[in-house]
Amino acid sequence: MHSNKTVILAGDIGGTKTNLALFEVLEEQLNLEVQYQFPSQDFESFSAVIDAFEEKVIKGGREMPQIEAACFGIAGPVIEERCRTTNLPWEIVTADLQKHLKTKKVRLLNDLESTAYGMLYLPEEEFVDLNPKGRPMNANRAVIAAGTGLGEAILYYDGKDYQPIASEGGHSDFASVTAQQDELLKWMRNRYPQHVSYERILSGPGIYTLYEFLAQSGFAPQPQSMLEIADGEDRSAMVSHCALQEGDPLCLETLRLFAEIYGAEAGNLALKSISLGGVYIGGGIAPKILPIITNRYFMQGFKAKGRFEEMLSGMQVKVALNQETALTGAAHFAKDKLLLKLNKK
Repeated sequence: MHSNKTVILAGDIGGTKTNLALFEVLEEQLNLEVQYQFPSQDFESFSAVIDAFEEKVIKGGREMPQIEAACFGIAGPVIEERCRTTNLPWEIVTADLQKHLKTKKVRLLNDLESTAYGMLYLPEEEFVDLNPKGRPMNANRAVIAAGTGLGEAILYYDGKDYQPIASEGGHSDFASVTAQQDELLKWMRNRYPQHVSYERILSGPGIYTLYEFLAQSGFAPQPQSMLEIADGEDRSAMVSHCALQEGDPLCLETLRLFAEIYGAEAGNLALKSISLGGVYIGGGIAPKILPIITNRYFMQGFKAKGRFEEMLSGMQVKVALNQETALTGAAHFAKDKLLLKLNKK
């Protein structure tokens, strides 16, 4: 790489894997130069991952460039420019990274902040539109993402640009909105007497939790595939398989209920942020159960807000299919907010 290039280091740091990539800034565009993925649990610190990345770059026949700016989306709350990762024994500190990378232009974002920012840069073909009545508007946008956990964030529109705002809204109290959900909440309180959050339901493990509730309530017999599942196999993934591939009634009802509650909480977030600019659905689950999400259940749950149904009915609601949105967001945040802002000083 030539020294006159402006290069950004971007990362998406999760409990399972860490993705790092170098991007060259070409006027207003970003060009991906190199990208590597690392198993997070294999490293004692994030700095050790960066060292491993630099080794791979050099072994790949490239010269490691001087990093102009760096931004990392991290699964965990970022407080006073440091983050203790939720599912890793790491403490990541901005000041340490500034020394390590020899640049002051370093920012840590919550992973949902970087995912939210990345949504602004995805092409239309990487979205599935859930609301044909939705109107495009320059206004706040909301992002909700069910995956390993439940992430929520807001894109605040300041009249000119979008600013990502982190939240821990996925841990807010689950509120039942139907008679069936009333029973679910009572059942969940026995399992989690201290606190029943939306994340307990709207997450990978949550799908199997819903399945257990419905099975124990006698909704329908359990399918043979679930009764014979091997130890260690992903039970939530098997529920989805039995629903979508085998048409099993119990598993289909599990995903229907999941979509209904997912839509309701997306609507809650839309109300709290007045996201007239739209709502993005991120995370790994929605693309995997798209036939259920694109059915009426999600949008019915989303819009059922009484006097505000009309407002929510006019919002764009889109599922993002790109699983690297957080990395994209971190790279663009570094370009838009760190390079341009700090170069003006």
